[in-house]
Amino acid sequence: MLTVLSPAKRLAARPRLDLPRGLSPTSPWFQNEADELAAVARGLTAADLRRLMHISEPLARLNVARFAEFHEARTAAVPALALFDGDTYTGLEARTLDEDALRWAQDRVCILSGLYGLLRPLDLIQPHRLEMGTRLKTARGVSLYEFWGDRIALALNERATKTGARALINCASAEYFSAVDLEALSLPVISPVFLEEREGERRIVSFWAKRARGAMARFIAENRLEHPEEILSFRAGGYAFEPDLSTDDRPVFLRTA
Repeated sequence: MLTVLSPAKRLAARPRLDLPRGLSPTSPWFQNEADELAAVARGLTAADLRRLMHISEPLARLNVARFAEFHEARTAAVPALALFDGDTYTGLEARTLDEDALRWAQDRVCILSGLYGLLRPLDLIQPHRLEMGTRLKTARGVSLYEFWGDRIALALNERATKTGARALINCASAEYFSAVDLEALSLPVISPVFLEEREGERRIVSFWAKRARGAMARFIAENRLEHPEEILSFRAGGYAFEPDLSTDDRPVFLRTA
């Protein structure tokens, strides 16, 4: 199976990932496209970035500086797993993955990205913020969805062919997974749902659901899972599979808060 995750808005202040001797950082599949997008973003002001991504003035200024230095700073690029530091990556606990799990994840876990399209865990990337839902106008359209078109799906197909994967586990947000052209994708998609039960009400709590998505990706990598039904034994964080609420493509995991 392949697993896809969203990136994180929050980036590590001091990114670190100690790689075993047998593993080395890799280059992103779509580095040329990332350079193209960074060149477009470099022409934007802080006010433009605030408007496009609804971010604060200090964060907008920070990203103006990041895009200005994008090419020059490449020598300071770090693996994606070291840079991303949001709730999903707290659940993934990448720094404690052993060599075999990390090697497995490098082939079968993919991170969707507005700037880089599709990343492997050890792909070298630069600090940035460019959310997939951003309506950034390029020669290919008026949004990043139009920019990426079917290329992310085709890259996933290629990865599935290389690894023998026969399904895709979607642990990404709706914003990011919408960048995967399902008509071009050759894999069936299974999207786990993580619910909290509080006072008899069942609902998605974003904070815990994000952590659970990362924990699910870790569970898959640590156990080298190959078949969708194997994820039903996921128990991290107090979640348990709830068959009465589930369908084949949307297995529900419930936790009593």
